[in-house]
Amino acid sequence: MAHLKPVEQTPDLWTRLRDSAAEAAASEPLLGSLLHATLLSHETMAAALSFQIARKLGDSELGPMSLREVCLEAFAADPAIIAAAEADLGAVEERDPAIRSLLQPFLFFKGYQALQAHRVAHWLWGRERHTLALHFQSRMSELFQLDIHPAARIGSGVFLDHGTGIVIGETAVVGDEVSMLHGVTLGGTGAERGDRHPKIGRGVLIGAGAKVLGNIEIGDYAKVASGSVVLKPVPTGCTVAGVPARLVNCPTGESPARTMDHTLADVVYDFVI
Repeated sequence: MAHLKPVEQTPDLWTRLRDSAAEAAASEPLLGSLLHATLLSHETMAAALSFQIARKLGDSELGPMSLREVCLEAFAADPAIIAAAEADLGAVEERDPAIRSLLQPFLFFKGYQALQAHRVAHWLWGRERHTLALHFQSRMSELFQLDIHPAARIGSGVFLDHGTGIVIGETAVVGDEVSMLHGVTLGGTGAERGDRHPKIGRGVLIGAGAKVLGNIEIGDYAKVASGSVVLKPVPTGCTVAGVPARLVNCPTGESPARTMDHTLADVVYDFVI
């Protein structure tokens, strides 16, 4: 009987993140204290992430220790928050060619950090703790230059590249595996109340500076070109570009958010969506 070679197990994300921190601490002793406090002294992703969010958002009104307790409460009540945080970290690793290790987004990328703080704020919002949720939003906006309403629903495996200037409105929905760049707005078209913001499907890629406005649907695996203004629904798997946005090609590709392919077809359809 042939002997099967054992399958090599890839270390889990948390283990690789801690290993990256240990390597960085050895190579850059000046950051040893920071790396120990944020990662090496913790046994779980939840413990480390709660410390990191609290370290960033804590201020004189709501100190880091109190903020950390809120984060830990949210993580214990809803383990899906940590699962989403890990999926988000994996998305950055897959889609951002600039990173050297998982340590970079966890410690330094404001798009990733703001998204994790939003997940706690969204949990608070769902429990009618609106004032504290809005405090989280305010601190995120001040620190990271991203403005995400606590009520907005965001899936997992989401990549906010660079992050600066992203605005996501109250009734917006962002599906799993979405990628969006800096300056993106998911907003309304006026002062109407109720359900008034975009619904972004799975695997959508939204380029830098794009504005998607109104209660419209962007279909799964669609692509919105940089600088576009989208005011009408976009079919599944299609690319739109321009002001106002026009269809460029269908289908766009299997997974634009994962490939981060911002190129456009040479021929543009001659009608507005």
